[in-house]
Amino acid sequence: MVREDGKRNFALRASSGEEESVFSGNTPRQAALKAARRLEPGSSEDAADRTELRLREKGTDKVHIYDGWAWEETAPDDKPDWMPDEITEANVSKKGIDHLDE
Repeated sequence: MVREDGKRNFALRASSGEEESVFSGNTPRQAALKAARRLEPGSSEDAADRTELRLREKGTDKVHIYDGWAWEETAPDDKPDWMPDEITEANVSKKGIDHLDE
């Protein structure tokens, strides 16, 4: 279901089917990137562990499936004062869409 501001809500599903968190975004990928930033970061993008993320779009039976990974990186030189020196970056790769049978 689309909110008034155009964003949609996506529930992060565990392998048991339990929905742990909700992420919002204009697209499923945007929500998946937010979820991926919460993963345990690796020392670099190549060293980061890939984790499957299953996001159910609220109000539908669609489950968007991504591989996500996160890594630590040095903040840019022109960073704001509040930003730490080390930041977490993330990326995702779409694997497909499932439909719930429930």
